[in-house]
Amino acid sequence: MEDSLPIRPILPIRRPADPTTAPTAPTAPGRDDPVWYAAYGSNMNTERLACYLGGGRPADGAREYPGCRDGRPPGQSVPVRLPGSLYFALESRVWGGGMAFYDPQGPGTAPARAHLLTAGQFSDIVAQEMGGGPGTDLDLGTVLRSGLDRQGPGRYRTLVCLGTLDGLPVLTFTAPWTLAEAELNAPRARYLRTIAAGLIDAHGWSTRRASVYLTTRPGAAGHWTVRSLHAALAPHSGGSASTTGSGRS
Repeated sequence: MEDSLPIRPILPIRRPADPTTAPTAPTAPGRDDPVWYAAYGSNMNTERLACYLGGGRPADGAREYPGCRDGRPPGQSVPVRLPGSLYFALESRVWGGGMAFYDPQGPGTAPARAHLLTAGQFSDIVAQEMGGGPGTDLDLGTVLRSGLDRQGPGRYRTLVCLGTLDGLPVLTFTAPWTLAEAELNAPRARYLRTIAAGLIDAHGWSTRRASVYLTTRPGAAGHWTVRSLHAALAPHSGGSASTTGSGRS
């Protein structure tokens, strides 16, 4: 049975204003200006995020990251819920198996973690997600005005502004397609372990609660069960379910 551990308070995010009725157009932040990066996948895990910020290879990952021009840790990290859906699709070059994507128009909400970074750090994280390196600042003007900016066809080249938190923009990035259009693919155990660790740390969830959530996400559902994922997430488990995630609860 699901445990009843409380979730830490979820901070409210204000949705973007209608640009036709907003009194003033939002100003794009400079490189050193603060923004919130809303991580909904493996970057909820602060140890994994540290590889994007300061450089390094995540545990169980297959890639060494160069890091950001500014390698400082987040000024703050807080739990949030995003309107929309998390799903797994395509094939990860780092973890194998499906990658986490976010559809802001999908049903339900997605637990996430907002990290207080600079606009320059956010730009460098997006670049590394696309397999590149730091050094180019994104133009955030369009996404702040409209809430969405498809900067290219790449997997994580669509920027999303979910609103504001404490007066600062809440930004994330995802694919240009919707959940209904996605090429779903089951994620590997090592990837799910990283995401689950972030959920547990940020939201105060139990391992079982994280398992229930992740195994019901499109792409994972039907390939992972609560029992098989819970076993794979257990401390010192060999991740024996990591190749297929099969098994019935």
